[in-house]
Amino acid sequence: MEKRNCQNCKNEFVIEPEDIKFYEKMQVPPPTFCPECRFQRRLAFLNFFNLYQRKCDLCKKEIISMYSPDKVNKVYCPACFWSDNWNPLDYGRDYDFSRTFFDQFKELWSEVPLLGLSLDVPTSKSSPWNNHAGHLNNCYLLFHADYCENSAYGYFHERTKDVFDSTAVMDSELLFDSMHSYKNSRCVGLRNQVTGCIDSAFLRFCFNCTNCFASANLRNQKYYIFNKPHTKEEYFEEIKKWDLGSYKTYKEIQKQAEEHWKTFPPKPVQDERTINSSGSHYFQSKNCKNCFEVFGAEDSKYLWMIHGNTKDSYDVSSWGNNMSLCYEGSNIGENISGVKFCQETGINVMNAEYCKLCNGSNIFGSVSVRKGANVILNKRYEKEEYEKLRAKIIQHMNEMPYVDKKGRVYKYGEFFPVELSPYAYNETIASNFFPMTKEQILENGYKYKEPEVRKHDTTMKAENLPDHIKDASDSILSEVIKCQKCERGFRIIPNELKFLRDRNFPLPRECPFCKIEKKFNQWVKDLRLIPRVCVECGANFETEFTEEEAPVVYCKKCYQKEFV
Repeated sequence: MEKRNCQNCKNEFVIEPEDIKFYEKMQVPPPTFCPECRFQRRLAFLNFFNLYQRKCDLCKKEIISMYSPDKVNKVYCPACFWSDNWNPLDYGRDYDFSRTFFDQFKELWSEVPLLGLSLDVPTSKSSPWNNHAGHLNNCYLLFHADYCENSAYGYFHERTKDVFDSTAVMDSELLFDSMHSYKNSRCVGLRNQVTGCIDSAFLRFCFNCTNCFASANLRNQKYYIFNKPHTKEEYFEEIKKWDLGSYKTYKEIQKQAEEHWKTFPPKPVQDERTINSSGSHYFQSKNCKNCFEVFGAEDSKYLWMIHGNTKDSYDVSSWGNNMSLCYEGSNIGENISGVKFCQETGINVMNAEYCKLCNGSNIFGSVSVRKGANVILNKRYEKEEYEKLRAKIIQHMNEMPYVDKKGRVYKYGEFFPVELSPYAYNETIASNFFPMTKEQILENGYKYKEPEVRKHDTTMKAENLPDHIKDASDSILSEVIKCQKCERGFRIIPNELKFLRDRNFPLPRECPFCKIEKKFNQWVKDLRLIPRVCVECGANFETEFTEEEAPVVYCKKCYQKEFV
């Protein structure tokens, strides 16, 4: 075991023997940043939510992009980026051993065209107003989403259909205003790991329940209201009291349910079918340490937002899906192996290092290379020549390291310096996990962007919307509604109105971005770990709940004894 001091925050961190074995297997040196600073650095390259209008630099059409018009980067719309109308190898260049690697890579990054929105071409045609998403049909403002249909306003959707205003949802349909939902149908107001429930409302930590209302910690139950059992006839007669089509009624019952939930000890750790793992929200995983929002991983560490068949990988943030032997990546995945120090790179990638938006194999220090092999700085080589040059560049990176404005040293084995991020810190989700003031952002060597005041000409105030969805006529589709929280104007879209009418839910009073941000920030809070003491057995453990949020909390063993 080694103890080191992080060259960023100066705090001490530990490198375990298992970590050393992993680094040796990956043929990389141990990190010089602590796990938390490495995580923050990777997130500073991820902009999901901030969208801008600008022109595609190829077709010249007006597009929506995650890069603001003032960025120096060349940006293409998805149709142009994935087309054969340009060749990324035209930007290839020889390696200059008189300059640092990262100086040369930064120059390349600013010149090679980038993907304006991270979408595949079919999604960009059927669902253009989304980002970091694929396989979508008729979806609107979904972020980090895959295989979704007729859904809108959410973050982290996988295989959803007719789901609105929800975050962290998998394999679910006909959902509204929910979070941490897995395999649920025809539900509303779900929170904190609800699984396999049907025709239910305002549940928390419930499993395999049908027709249950405003309850917590139920398993395999029917016809419960505020955790009290009813007959089928009693249940349906009782819930007639709460007409959820009324905005006023909806908010009242939501508040009552949240107060009721507090009277029940929450599930202390969000995990299911895991072995020898730690972190929060990790499922069906084995030997995974310090992992957060991870599904189906094995023998890995420091993962975040990784889903589906991941093995032997460290320090990867976002994506995954059939990934092995990967290290220090930000938004990488899908049938990849041997990917190190890459950002927004996949699919079917083998042995890539220091790449942005690349596919193929044996690629080093390249940008937007969509296919091919043995490429360095967007220039193709014969395999033997590639291997010799790669080894020389690694040696050069160690002998002539990049030193940033704060004096942090970047040799081979470190992720990209924060100065290379095309985004301002406050445009990225790093600012949600590690909030800082403008002064702190600049002091720490990040860029800062003055927030844009996004005001719109509106035709109606949110407070003037009809209370009940039955009183909303089709004319509402032509209104520009002023958000009751910010200065934006927003519209009700046709499939949203149809969904709300069919399911009897009220019109929203906040714009889509305020709704998404509220749930996203709650999701960030849900991933934290707080030391607590079990009120039942006195054991020390970690949970996401503060004492104020959950006065009574059990350790996992006591919780299972009581509720499972």
